[in-house]
Amino acid sequence: MLEVIEKLLILQDRDRKLRRIKAELGAIEPQRHALKTKASGAQAALDAARQRVKEIESRRKQLELEVETKKGQINKYGQQQFETRKNDEYQALAKEIEHCKANIIKIEDEEIELMEQAEQAAKQVESASKVLKEAMAIVDREVGQLDGSETNLKKELAELESNRNDLAAAVDGATLSRYERIMKTRGDNVIVGIEHGVCGGCHMKIPAQVVVHCRAQQELTACTNCGRILYYTRDMVLTATE
Repeated sequence: MLEVIEKLLILQDRDRKLRRIKAELGAIEPQRHALKTKASGAQAALDAARQRVKEIESRRKQLELEVETKKGQINKYGQQQFETRKNDEYQALAKEIEHCKANIIKIEDEEIELMEQAEQAAKQVESASKVLKEAMAIVDREVGQLDGSETNLKKELAELESNRNDLAAAVDGATLSRYERIMKTRGDNVIVGIEHGVCGGCHMKIPAQVVVHCRAQQELTACTNCGRILYYTRDMVLTATE
């Protein structure tokens, strides 16, 4: 095998590792965001439950004020009854008093309903708090794991990039440019073997003359179909399959 092919294979292996590391790093932030979104959903549910409790309490206080207002009206009408000497006015005031009392009963019935709703809302707050606590525990743990992975991957990436520079420097400029040009269009599968007469990259049949040229290992040989750089080792089967 040509020495330059050996160097390129090592470089290619390094580039594949770099691509894998970068892909893993790129996936971390979306995972972190997804975890935090879950926690945000749990927080939103708790906030909604708490808001419901506040609304019920606000309505309950409003009803209490309405009852006090109605009681004040009853006292007022009662005083007016005491002061009037006209029967029709007395009866009209009596109707107003009965109307106020009926309204108080309705308000008190609503208050009872609100008490039941408040109890259910309090349970929902308790449940939502528990869900949020559990969600935050999971998020904190898994985000911590992601942070640790990110730190390790960044360290590994820095080491690989440094090593990659050394490996690239060992390849002559023209060949390195050719390798990197192919890598931009073909991905990290640049240096490929020949198996059964086909290119290990595009899997297209290679002309016999090109196979012979590659096997001679005198200079770099390219696939006539995809332009990838070909190589040959003794364990490869060159005979084309029918």
